[in-house]
Amino acid sequence: MSRRIILGSAAALVVLGGAGAFALAHAGEQPPALNNSSARYMAPAADREGSFTFTTDVTAASGVKSLKVLAWPADSPSVAKDPLTEKELAAAESATCKPAGDDTARCTYKVTVTAAEATESAKGSWHVATLATADNGDTAFNDKTATFTVD
Repeated sequence: MSRRIILGSAAALVVLGGAGAFALAHAGEQPPALNNSSARYMAPAADREGSFTFTTDVTAASGVKSLKVLAWPADSPSVAKDPLTEKELAAAESATCKPAGDDTARCTYKVTVTAAEATESAKGSWHVATLATADNGDTAFNDKTATFTVD
């Protein structure tokens, strides 16, 4: 085999190996991803309090550090004028996250809703905003991760 073929083949292997290493490193830098998100509102009744529950699977290559959750009425004039920001959501309440497989955590946020709170709440469509943070500091913000209805 000629020297030119051997050197050309070696150079090709180095280039392909470097591209593969770059692809693997880049895959680890992806922001957290949310899947299987669901929101459920149950109005209070005479014999029980109501509840709001949001559940999602968060996947992050470096691990899941936290998930912040905020429910807001879809027809909110203040949010229409000034959309929610990642910074604002950083101060929201946290969901409880538990490991659910490789690089994935099942996160649940649940609060009770009293009759007084239900009476004061806007009726109609609501959105759930989320801010997922990975262990390496990467974040994923979405102001409309899920939708639910308050009757």
